[in-house]
Amino acid sequence: MSENNPFIIGGDPLGDRHIDELVGLAKGIAADGKVTHDEVEFLEKWLCAHLSITDNDAVRKLYQRVHDILSDGIVDDDEKQELFDTLSRLSARDFAEPSTFSLTALPLSEPPPDLTFDGKQYAFTGMFDFGKRKACEAAVEKRGAGVGPISAKTDFLVIGAYATDKWKQSSFGAKIMKACNIRDEGFPISIVSEKHWLKFL
Repeated sequence: MSENNPFIIGGDPLGDRHIDELVGLAKGIAADGKVTHDEVEFLEKWLCAHLSITDNDAVRKLYQRVHDILSDGIVDDDEKQELFDTLSRLSARDFAEPSTFSLTALPLSEPPPDLTFDGKQYAFTGMFDFGKRKACEAAVEKRGAGVGPISAKTDFLVIGAYATDKWKQSSFGAKIMKACNIRDEGFPISIVSEKHWLKFL
């Protein structure tokens, strides 16, 4: 990938054209403000057929996420909205990798708390490297925790690795704000990153 232009992959004109096509595809899918199941399937097929562009790590991760989303044959509303957020960024040629996103702008609990599971209540929001949100929920349930919507009874809110410093404008921003409000009211809810959560699994 060129250091001067992050959208040029190794100076390969074919790769450049594929990136242009992906940006156009993202714009087309996001144009009506929503993502459908058929569009997710089409996107997966397109990415699979153009694996040459996956030297771009962000695009490779997009393919993996789309593949994971479709793995159970169901694209739920949260996944559609979160994928819409991702495609909107790609439409603007924002190919930043999740690892470069600023966690400092997220309202994470400081210092990060030790996480426990037995008898605790977890909530999850965002897109996760670990897998689909249901897989994250199953991982804590296996360890004795409960899962559910954010409430005063929630002990831990885990934010997926694909959150950006523009989280307030994202599909999961409302959930994070609700957790912040609950915390401000004095309830002991902790907000942690996926990276921190993974340390305790």
